[in-house]
Amino acid sequence: MMSIVKPQANARNQRGTTVALVVALIGIMVGSARGQQVSDQPDAPRLNQPGKDVQWVPTPPALVEKMLDLAKVTPKDRLVDLGSGDGVLVIAAAKRGVRARGIEYDRGLVEYSKRKAEEAGVSKRTRFVRGDIFETDFSDASVVTTFLLPSMNLRLRPTFLAMKPGTRIVANTFAIADWQPDEMATVEPCERWCTALLWIVPARVGGTWRTPKGDLSLTQKFQVVSGMLGKEPIEHGRLRGDEISFTVGETTYEGRVEENRMQVRATVDGQLVEWTAVALPTLPR
Repeated sequence: MMSIVKPQANARNQRGTTVALVVALIGIMVGSARGQQVSDQPDAPRLNQPGKDVQWVPTPPALVEKMLDLAKVTPKDRLVDLGSGDGVLVIAAAKRGVRARGIEYDRGLVEYSKRKAEEAGVSKRTRFVRGDIFETDFSDASVVTTFLLPSMNLRLRPTFLAMKPGTRIVANTFAIADWQPDEMATVEPCERWCTALLWIVPARVGGTWRTPKGDLSLTQKFQVVSGMLGKEPIEHGRLRGDEISFTVGETTYEGRVEENRMQVRATVDGQLVEWTAVALPTLPR
């Protein structure tokens, strides 16, 4: 979480202007503090500390807590921090009873994080592993946290979208291209790194579903859904994990997606109406 990964050459080609501006901004903000340690410990990470395609920048403690609040973490969650740096976010999650894991390429930071977790008394609920965030499996996580440049978030987006519907992705400051966040929160007062962004992995519903009301044809772009129910257009279609809602005419439907079935309910003329939609074989799962 505390590491910012520098974009590779192909990412710079794709998003050169944006990444260049972001990198320049980071350099300006941390340049005056270059070489300064964040604690008196001789092996503590230093601001702008270089690594393999990585420079280290800490997340303010208030934003760490805000990110965890935004994700609504509970002891039932499994949290993974991508680029965990000094382990601050993993340790903060563990203090809330969460089982938390950090993936960090820098071996020294991994060992440093382990010691800090031990000092904080949460070593039994934390795990720090040395690994490449683009090659390490974290599909078991229910919450994923990041502090990565936009190009890196974009590269991870297919991995995020393939995770279990309802998985929460929380980022410090930087977006995931045109995948709009479900929620945002800001720390105030704040000098820099003030914004937390939350995405909830949506269920996959694009395609055609057979219903008692006629075929439900859906087009999906991330958590936004459009389409037709029979001959009537759908409005305000939205997914939040495996929960779906949409309006047809004056009726608002709400339901839950479970693999190739969708349980839907609505109130029509004061009466509760419920029905089940079944995905046709052409729906990609």
